[in-house]
Amino acid sequence: MTESRSRRRAMSDINVVPYIDVMLVLLVIFMVTAPLLNQGVEVDLPIAPANPLDADGPEPIVISIDLDGNIFLNINANPDVSIDADSMVSQVQQALGLESKRPVMLRGDASGPYENVVRVLVLLQQANVDSVGLVTEPQDLSQ
Repeated sequence: MTESRSRRRAMSDINVVPYIDVMLVLLVIFMVTAPLLNQGVEVDLPIAPANPLDADGPEPIVISIDLDGNIFLNINANPDVSIDADSMVSQVQQALGLESKRPVMLRGDASGPYENVVRVLVLLQQANVDSVGLVTEPQDLSQ
């Protein structure tokens, strides 16, 4: 009878292997997604007092123009590679066709010629974009 009692005793060890597996999977997911959180290419934005975007709204379509006039689109398959004007127009039209309330934002390099920004604004007009927001760096109020 003493053998049957010792066999039925509850096991008091905690198996932590499944928790380690879950933590490793989460670590890999965060390591893969962290580099993708960058919004487009690096441009030197002009400084201006402006209101921030509504975080609850749909993700904006962001068009970036670097110093040399190259166009980058955040909804492109590879947002770090410049695209031509026709591709940008068609991709913006397609994205707005799926969700018409999606905001369109333009990030132009502060040192670049104004002609680059105007050229992209004309292309967005061809894509039937009603409203375009200009992205700036927030103004430092301590100065």
